[in-house]
Amino acid sequence: STERREPVPPPGRAHSSSVCSQIQKLCDRVASSTLLDDRRDAVRALKSLSKKYRLEVGIQAMEHLIHVLQTDRSDSEIIGYALDTLYNVISNDLEEEEQEENLPKQVDDLGSQFTEIFIKQQENVTLLLTLVEEFDFHVRWPGVKLLTSLLKQQGPQVQQIILVSPMGVSRLMDLLADSREVIRNDGVLLLQQLTKSNAAIQKIVAFENAFERLLDIITEEGNSDGGIVVEDCLLLLQNLLKNNNSNQNFFKEGSYIQRMKPWFEVGDDNCGWSAQKVTNLHLMLQLVRVLVSPTNPPGATSSCQKAMFHCGLLQQLCTILMATGVPADILTETINTVSEVIRGCQMNQDYFASVNAPSNPPRPAIVVLLMSMVNERQPFVLRCAVLYCFQCFLYKNQKGQGEIVSTLLPSTIDATGNSVSAGQLLCGGLFSTDSLSNWCAAVALAHALQENATLKEQLLRVQLATSIGNPPVSLLQQCTNILSQGSKVQTRVGLLMLLCTWLSNCSIAVTHFLHNPANVPFLTGQIAENLGEEEQLVQGLCALLLGISIYYNDNSLENYRKEKLKQLIEKRIGRENFIEKLGFISKHELYSRAAQKPQPSFSSPDHMMFDHEFTKLVKELEGVISKAIYKSSEEDKKEEEVKKTLEQHDNIVTHYKKVIREQDQELEELKQRVNTLTSQNEQLQATVTQQVSQIQQHKDQYNLLKVQLGKDTQHHNSHGDTFQMNGIQVEEVSKLKEELEEWKNKHEALQGQLREKDSVIEKLKSSQLEVGATEQSSQTSRSGSLEHSNELQKELEMLRNQVQLQSAEISKLQTENQKLQVMNPSADPLLGDSGAVARNSSELEGRLEQEIKELKSEVKALSEEKESLKQHLDSSSSTVAILQDEKSKLQQEVAESKKEQDDLLVLLADQDQKLSALKTKLKDLGVPVEDEDDIESGDQGDEDEDGDEEEQD
Repeated sequence: STERREPVPPPGRAHSSSVCSQIQKLCDRVASSTLLDDRRDAVRALKSLSKKYRLEVGIQAMEHLIHVLQTDRSDSEIIGYALDTLYNVISNDLEEEEQEENLPKQVDDLGSQFTEIFIKQQENVTLLLTLVEEFDFHVRWPGVKLLTSLLKQQGPQVQQIILVSPMGVSRLMDLLADSREVIRNDGVLLLQQLTKSNAAIQKIVAFENAFERLLDIITEEGNSDGGIVVEDCLLLLQNLLKNNNSNQNFFKEGSYIQRMKPWFEVGDDNCGWSAQKVTNLHLMLQLVRVLVSPTNPPGATSSCQKAMFHCGLLQQLCTILMATGVPADILTETINTVSEVIRGCQMNQDYFASVNAPSNPPRPAIVVLLMSMVNERQPFVLRCAVLYCFQCFLYKNQKGQGEIVSTLLPSTIDATGNSVSAGQLLCGGLFSTDSLSNWCAAVALAHALQENATLKEQLLRVQLATSIGNPPVSLLQQCTNILSQGSKVQTRVGLLMLLCTWLSNCSIAVTHFLHNPANVPFLTGQIAENLGEEEQLVQGLCALLLGISIYYNDNSLENYRKEKLKQLIEKRIGRENFIEKLGFISKHELYSRAAQKPQPSFSSPDHMMFDHEFTKLVKELEGVISKAIYKSSEEDKKEEEVKKTLEQHDNIVTHYKKVIREQDQELEELKQRVNTLTSQNEQLQATVTQQVSQIQQHKDQYNLLKVQLGKDTQHHNSHGDTFQMNGIQVEEVSKLKEELEEWKNKHEALQGQLREKDSVIEKLKSSQLEVGATEQSSQTSRSGSLEHSNELQKELEMLRNQVQLQSAEISKLQTENQKLQVMNPSADPLLGDSGAVARNSSELEGRLEQEIKELKSEVKALSEEKESLKQHLDSSSSTVAILQDEKSKLQQEVAESKKEQDDLLVLLADQDQKLSALKTKLKDLGVPVEDEDDIESGDQGDEDEDGDEEEQD
């Protein structure tokens, strides 16, 4: 059976009860109809009513629409209607004519409430994620819009559901690859909402290749010339990168910074920029700033800054900075961007210092920017941006600080006046009638002195010409003069910040300041007065300046020693009152704002009072000044002693660090030398091995040629008289004979020298043996000399072997010479064919030349062996000299031992007499007794046998 389909009434304005009943009927049809067409028509009718009657449709139909999404997945049309209806109910993006002025808040609450009902069952969001995966346009597009609306209403809750659902984020990333631009663009908007303030989802999206896809879309759309799609992509990129160190590192490591450079390639004609282009470029600049923000970890910021320099992005930004026709807000944001790209990065700061403006004559970019800063006709935000740029240029840049201060010193000022310098512009701004210029110039000059004691001392040399006829005054004096004249609060605050920065941690500057007798009374007078609320800030800064003058006082001025200044405060102001006035600074609202971030951002010029770096100085000094005021003179002395001790300790530590650094450098150099020598040694060893192998090959070749030559000589014996035709070969043979004779003579001379050495050594050995026989107590030293003689014998044996080898070589050469003589006799006339004879003679001639070369090489080798023999003889002669020295020592010991033996002989004389008496008695009794000579000769023989055994050992 089929149900009768009732016509759907057209939507329109009707009484609320009739609308409710109509919606109820439609909901019943959706729930109970069995025909798909009937349910589809009912859902379509609900969709048409949902825009005007959000509340009624949402209350009655939401459950049924969710049921349709679950059960009718096969029909894309009814799914699309259901999704559109839910979107109309949940979304707050109503048309303007339907919004009433008194209902915006109620509308917002309505969308949020319906969203809460929808996401109460997490399965609904999971179901929606599944529908978004469908390729059908009528399902995917409304699904994307509905999910985006849910995220807008209840972002954190929906984010958490998507995060825990399997592959939830990854499925949404596929939207960026959709070929239909509408879905892709709405997918970008969906991901914007999804990634808001959720680092976990941001990381997943980034690692799903979001950077690559978004940059591709921006390039396809025309970079900064693109439409709103580029803006949406840039906003999504900001969500992914801002305050997310992991994604920033991934962006840098993926070389995506290089792909940002084309964004800033603007042409020469910069007139007539569209509003969308201005918006896009503004977001692009902000994206660069996200990567190099001072709030990021220093390491990450530094690596991004270097990457921007190496890829040319910084150079491109400086081009925009110096271009003409760029809109003011883009120029301001570009200045802020360049500021953070160069902040604290020496390489980028050096490049920025070298940038020149395209003027005639060219001027440094820093000078051009400072001219804008001290020009009161320029916009306030632009002047703040230039100040920030100058501060970033000087941040941790002692080289840049020195260059700025040097333009103020007398020796470097351009006397011709053709070009204006940074220092002149700062002085001009410092003493102009515009209080904002005074403040900016004072803060800029304070940054040039930040944490640089050397420049603080150098700035004391700056002299200013106040008016014609009057003597010049120092810059420090001029600042205090303007302070005492009662100028505007902003001017005085700027000058006091400059003076506090200048005097802090610089005792010489404090002495110069106190040397002016008017300064301390002025400060105490300002602090002691009860002035209005506006003047409290000036009072606090005066107290800080006076406190710095006490804390960093080296007591070089008798009238302004630490103790006297403390007594003056106690007498004129009171310690408690002084500390209270000092506390006015940190309690001020503008101080708290300035302490938050380095960039000077003020809603109006009147709020421009404090600098970020100065707030750090106040935080550092406020406590120590308070303690210093209450300290006694004894405690001050102890503290000074401790400071001196610490300084000495620091100096010692610095010295040892320097020594260690130098030693490390020397070690590195020695290691490099060792490595170099090792490599050279290896190369030389390889070369020696190669040469040895080559020599062996040549010897083998020589032996082969010699054998072949012998065979050829026997074969061509009848043609031996060909050698007579070549006089050169005969001369060579005669020369070789002469050389052989010389070698023989030299050999005999060397043998004679060796025989002489042998005789000397034999004499030494015999003398040592005699010494050993006379005294037994010197056996230890004698054994040492015997060892030396043994070593000499070994060396002599080696020399004899070498001489034998040499004699063998000479005999070999003699035999070869005889062979040559056999080959060259006075033979019969030539026989046979003259052509064959000529060929044979040429062959023999070549072989003979080769053999002569080999003989020359042998002679050269013999000369080298001669040199080595000479070296061995020299070493043996030195050994003989050493042995002679030892012999003289032994002779001295023998003389001493003889003296001892003389004493012993006296003792033994009696025993000899007794022995002789006993011998005569024994002879008388008939007992056979040996004679003394026999006994002595027997003993002597035993001793000789012992000596021979020792020599063998």
